[in-house]
Amino acid sequence: MDINALQLTVLILCAVMVGFTKTGVPTLGIFVAAIMASVFPARESVGLLTPILITGDIIAILYYRHAVVWRHLLTLLPWVLGGLLVGYWVLGFISNDSLSLVIGSLVLLLIGLHLAKDKLEQALRFAFSQSPPFHATLGVMAGFTTMIGNAAGSIMSIYLLSKGMNKTTFVGTNAFFFFIINVIKVPFTIHLGLINADSLVWNAWMIPAVCVGAFIGFKVLPLIPQKLFQALILGFAALGGLYLILF
Repeated sequence: MDINALQLTVLILCAVMVGFTKTGVPTLGIFVAAIMASVFPARESVGLLTPILITGDIIAILYYRHAVVWRHLLTLLPWVLGGLLVGYWVLGFISNDSLSLVIGSLVLLLIGLHLAKDKLEQALRFAFSQSPPFHATLGVMAGFTTMIGNAAGSIMSIYLLSKGMNKTTFVGTNAFFFFIINVIKVPFTIHLGLINADSLVWNAWMIPAVCVGAFIGFKVLPLIPQKLFQALILGFAALGGLYLILF
């Protein structure tokens, strides 16, 4: 795999950002996927990015291993697996532009639902955000979007925010979730030819950059107030959704 100077610079930058998103502000991850896809072919960017994400996941779960709510993950995982299979199938024929439009629109719709959740639930007299169909929908969407573009961070963040988690538990649960999902994705991406021996060599060179970003995240997260953390999560998710639609 030949990588030019610009691509190498972007790859290093994205590796640092991956480390930070895994231990700091998770919804920044959608920008990493977008930046990678802007300088690498879209399919190739998925193959390059997935092992880097797993590296960040491993660092995060080691650090936050006691800050995870397993019941929320176990509720979601079966539906996520279904979404992964759908994404694997869709990757074979749908265009990148169509995928970006669909994902961006879904992210913005979910953010709107989250912000209006209390009023809607009072009007409907039904707590839809705690209902099994709502969880199933988010799970399928998370699996689908992570398979086709490593862009499930926003959807997962909305799910975790609906559970009222504090920032440490949020990041810890998020890290374990994406470690499981990214590892499950590996056989699919290998089968599609997106991960190969050449790409793994570049991934190995990016490990120090991921560690640097993770260290920054460990130091920054305790300094962010809980309300600001929630606002940042939703704000970056919304910006990511708009980016996918417009660019």
